[in-house]
Amino acid sequence: MTAVAPASPDCSAIVMRGITKRFPGVVALDGVSLEVKPGECHAICGENGAGKSTLMKILSGVDRPDAGTIEVHGSPVAFAGTGDAERAGVAIIHQELALVEDLPVAANVFLGRELRTRLGLLDDRRMEAECHRLLRSLECDIDPRARTGSLRIGDQQLVEIAKALALEASIVVMDEPTSALTEAESARLERTIAGLRARGTTIVYISHKMDEVFRLADRITVLRDGRHVATVHRSDTDQRQVTAWMVGRDLADGELAGGRTPGARVLEIRGLTLPWPDHPRGHRIADVSLDLHAGEIVGIAGLMGAGRTELLETIFGAAEPNWTGEIRLDGRPVRFAHPAEARAAGIALVAEDRKRLGLFADLDVAANVSLCALGDARRAGLLSRSREDALVAGPIRDTGVKAPGPRAAITGLSGGNQQKCIIGRWLLTRPRILLLDDPTRGIDVGAKAELHRLIDRLCRQGMAVLLTSSELPELLTLADRIIVLAEGRRTAEFSRAEATEQQIMEAATGYAPT
Repeated sequence: MTAVAPASPDCSAIVMRGITKRFPGVVALDGVSLEVKPGECHAICGENGAGKSTLMKILSGVDRPDAGTIEVHGSPVAFAGTGDAERAGVAIIHQELALVEDLPVAANVFLGRELRTRLGLLDDRRMEAECHRLLRSLECDIDPRARTGSLRIGDQQLVEIAKALALEASIVVMDEPTSALTEAESARLERTIAGLRARGTTIVYISHKMDEVFRLADRITVLRDGRHVATVHRSDTDQRQVTAWMVGRDLADGELAGGRTPGARVLEIRGLTLPWPDHPRGHRIADVSLDLHAGEIVGIAGLMGAGRTELLETIFGAAEPNWTGEIRLDGRPVRFAHPAEARAAGIALVAEDRKRLGLFADLDVAANVSLCALGDARRAGLLSRSREDALVAGPIRDTGVKAPGPRAAITGLSGGNQQKCIIGRWLLTRPRILLLDDPTRGIDVGAKAELHRLIDRLCRQGMAVLLTSSELPELLTLADRIIVLAEGRRTAEFSRAEATEQQIMEAATGYAPT
């Protein structure tokens, strides 16, 4: 793809001076300045709520600043919308996916810029071919004609990336682009970034993943509470220092799993197989077996498509009912036809896609937390707000939710606090088994550490936890044992003492060292 050439190689690609943005009740940005050099990869780091995404929305024309100036390739700009920014060569990959689920993949990639025939009709064939080329550049085989809403969240993220790359912009802003991608898919994206930079494209990269930042970035800018904290060359700092700048304190890594004593076996899975009739592989998961004990965290590792989510959904009664094998709860065979049955049996599932499957954006914090226990908030058969507030006070306190109050909008909370609300919702059901599907995806390092401590505390109180994660360091931090899946099959199991990232990746990719 061809990058748009900057006006002059001597000009900075981006200069933002004194950018201020206020929303009702909050100053999102307070006089922030940023300078990005042509052709560099410039990382912007900060906790959720630090102002990173707001700054990039202003750069890409989504929002307008209350004060401050912007220059792109040496020319002053004042974008009235995303179209203005795109014409100036600025494209953005948003953290929150902006796809129309009922449209095909190719239609999403070219939405608003549809290719047409000489007669003015939509040229679906050309859009599908170009979409296929873009997706192949990302080394993925998504069908351009597939309904976008039918894709898993990781594949939807790749469609969002292809949508931005189709603009052939000189500046590409990537806001948490790997939050839903596996290690292998992230590596593909990094190769794409290297190709873009070879063509002279400037990359502005937002990520909570410090390993990623220190692999990709030339320079790093840190924001905290809407203010600029530091801009430094990668070689002049380290991950610990950047994290300390982000949270305003030093975070000790620590090992959370040490000293746990697992109790009785609560869950047994034997030969679990979930067919996939329309796929050449024929199965989503095949012949998977595992045990889970009270007071234990078992991690599930694997690349995208390995069957991690499908395993948890099958246990919870949320998958297709045509599975075979055996699931035993406290030694008794169970086969849940609906998640309500799993909930009644003491099992809870925190889904991978928080936005689509976890949050109810039109409801406030209290309503989101109380959702699975509304019977306890009734008076004379009607919902009582005072009882609901009293009901949710415990889980809000115990999970450490930071919110103005129980009636605050759930959408006004950071990603970490939203996830705590979802966990708090399930704690009201008093589960004995907690299924966590990539629970810290898209959450900043400070909130991630808080969630890790919460999960560890619940486990030490006797809860059994089955945890998937797309981040191997998270599994190595939390899990007592790690089971690896590859293409739906179990390929390895490691104790905490045995597990290394290299061993897990070898098992996840089917690589057998000689």
